[in-house]
Amino acid sequence: MGKITVETCEIEGLKIITPSVFGDNRGYFMETYNYNDFKEAGIDQVFVQDNQSASKKGVLRGLHFQKEFPQDKLVRVIKGEVYDVAVDLREGSKTFGQWYGVLLSEENKKQFFIPKNFAHGFLVLSDYAEFCYKCTDFYHPNDEGGLLWSDPDIGVKWPIPEGMELTLSEKDTKWGGIKEFKR
Repeated sequence: MGKITVETCEIEGLKIITPSVFGDNRGYFMETYNYNDFKEAGIDQVFVQDNQSASKKGVLRGLHFQKEFPQDKLVRVIKGEVYDVAVDLREGSKTFGQWYGVLLSEENKKQFFIPKNFAHGFLVLSDYAEFCYKCTDFYHPNDEGGLLWSDPDIGVKWPIPEGMELTLSEKDTKWGGIKEFKR
């Protein structure tokens, strides 16, 4: 392996990937994805769709999931900084309803692997951020689900600096909590 370092998280299945970065006076080079390296690290998925979004400071997207067509996701930030969160929605999981968060930035170049049946969201901490993610299934607009980002039963500790105004989509203000969750 050697090209990536993989950290496991307290919630089984979640992984933080740090690529090897090779830099000199011209800049840097890194592989952001290599199937063989990821397979050796236990991430043996076939990704079928790449997505990218841009957001300004204070944008909070999530917590989203697909109900009948769940997706594994490999997420990273190519510009700026976000706090990325995954919530375990796997039926029968000993960590059902628990969350894990990680800081992703263009500087640390970390990636976050989120398996199927997790809700996902992020908060933009920099003035501007570009967020990229690979998915193992296509997006199905009629299959969208979500959880309220501020659900006290989940208890995500979003790092919201004093004075930051949050910007959310209308739907992200209306999702229910984990107690109402049904697949």
